[in-house]
Amino acid sequence: MDSVEDPRETLDYSYQKQLELLQKVRRGVADVATSRKRVELQIQQLEQQSGKLESQGRNALEQGREDLAREALTRRSGLTGQIDDLREQHSNLQQEEQKLTTAAQRLQAKVDSFRTRKETIKANYTAAQAQTQISEAFSGISEEMGDVGMAVQRAEDKTSDMQARAGAVDELLASGALDDVTSSSGSKDDIQAELDRMASTTGVESELDRMKAELGQGGGSTPQIEGGNGQKEGS
Repeated sequence: MDSVEDPRETLDYSYQKQLELLQKVRRGVADVATSRKRVELQIQQLEQQSGKLESQGRNALEQGREDLAREALTRRSGLTGQIDDLREQHSNLQQEEQKLTTAAQRLQAKVDSFRTRKETIKANYTAAQAQTQISEAFSGISEEMGDVGMAVQRAEDKTSDMQARAGAVDELLASGALDDVTSSSGSKDDIQAELDRMASTTGVESELDRMKAELGQGGGSTPQIEGGNGQKEGS
């Protein structure tokens, strides 16, 4: 689980839950404040009715209608009980509202503190994660450097071997020990071949004349081969 879980996501989730709780508390404060305000309005209305009944009872008594005055005062007494109950509710709502307001303020402070801490932890985690990745990358490079070095050495050895072989072949070609298959002599055309034969024949004739001169046969004509009719000279 540790290798899969991202603590940054966990922190953000916790922060979101705290915001939801804070929102509920704030709604609670608003609801209590609304109820308190509604009770205040009811108290005001009953107090107005109570005042009106008191005025009506006084007027009735002034007019000698004691019965009406008694009825007005009786009704006013009932309103007074309701007003007292509402005032007690109002007091309780005020206390509850104050408690919820204090709780909301404390929770808000905790949420703000958690948000700051959360962002700090996330930043530190991100930095540590990056550092770990860099360290692992360097570690991987260090482990692979040996193989890379061996590969480079093998490449250099092969290059040196091929250079040595190329040099040896060049020397053999230069000495004539190997025929250069890339030479143009292997691709001479018919005219070049004829020219080469003529040059060879000329060289042979020159060499023959030199040998004749050395034997004292210079200037003589070359004996003719007798014809095929078999006849001799003077017959």
